[in-house]
Order: sequence, then structure tokens, then C-alpha cells
Amino acid sequence: MSALASRFRHIVVEGPIGVGKTSLARRLGAATGAHLLLEQPQANPFLERFYQEPGRHALATQMFFLFQRIQQLAELRQLDLFRTHVVGDFLLEKDRLFARLTLADDELKLYEQLYAQLAPRAPAPDLVIYLQAPAETLSERVARRGIAAEAGITAEYLRRVADSYAEFFHHFDAAPLLVVNAEHLNPVERDDDYSLLVTQIEKMRGRREYFSLAA
Repeated sequence: MSALASRFRHIVVEGPIGVGKTSLARRLGAATGAHLLLEQPQANPFLERFYQEPGRHALATQMFFLFQRIQQLAELRQLDLFRTHVVGDFLLEKDRLFARLTLADDELKLYEQLYAQLAPRAPAPDLVIYLQAPAETLSERVARRGIAAEAGITAEYLRRVADSYAEFFHHFDAAPLLVVNAEHLNPVERDDDYSLLVTQIEKMRGRREYFSLAA
């Protein structure tokens, strides 16, 4: 068993749209033989419409994601985390981040009531890896991957998402946190970058640490 797998049985990779969290989660999962718990945005029938007309489709989009994530976390609660490694690409708490970003006041009030009633208590991860990058970098990466449903994403929306994530993780203390500047880091396509990141993860000793790769 690798040092990574022996220290961290439950890892969550988080970050804004286009930063590479799902790709990194897949690579970490493959390296450790972990069970993958990944978001499924392609299953949300409202998402493409939301990017085209945010005000009209925000509530339906958000509620679909909330129910989807609750269902996925029910799967997590059924796993024996003492025997099973898990790598995921979302925290349930980030659902509220997007709700506050996209919903009108009356919609947000309804959402918060439903969240309070329905949201399960999920086990805290052993480690959260927060990938961050400037909005310009996110915009370039979203455009490069060419997903049709994301064609309506604007640079301004990505900036707001990135700022909301930065604020969220500034106050985050529910689990050990590694903040990674992913602007010049590509741990999915570059093996050297991946090895550097894994080494940084394995060396973690504090509750909150930072990792940045110079240009």
C-alpha cells in the first residue's frame, strides 16, 4: 500500500469549474485503487439551460444537484471506510456555495429550508485538496475541453465562482486542507507534476498547508 493510501482513506478534491478536480480525483483513485465518488453534471437536464438563462433555470438546476449529491452520499455511508479507500470530487457543503451564488432571495430561502431538512451528515474526509486558479485560466480550460453544455459559461460567472470558492475555503476547517495553486500545475497530464503533488500530500503534517508551482 502506498504512503498516500495508508494515510488518507477518504480524499476529496474540490475547486471551481475547469480547474481539473475530477481528472485529478480519477488519477488519485486509480493510483490507490479507491472507490470513486464523482459528480455527474452531465446527468443534470437543466444545466445547459442554466448557462444560457441563469435566472430562469437556477432553482431547478440547484435542486437537481442537491438531490443527486444527497443520493451519492447515501452510497458513501454504506461503505466501510476502515476497509475501503474513497476519492471524491465534491463536498456537500459546496452545494450551498452555488445556491447562494445563483439563486434569488426567495429561491434561496426555499432551498435553505430543504437543505436543512434533507442534507445528511456525511463523514468528514481525511483530506480535502482545494485546487485554485485565476478565472482567466479557468476560462481557457473550459473552452479547451469543448463540452457543449458549457458553451454558455461566461468569464464573469467563472470569476464569481472562483471568488466564492476562495471565500468558502478561507473559513473551511471541517477537515485537513491542502490548498494547491493549479495555475501552472498539471498533475493529470504531466507525471512530474503529479509526483510533486503526491509528495506534498504525503508530507502533510499540519491542518492547513499550501502548495504552489512556479511558472
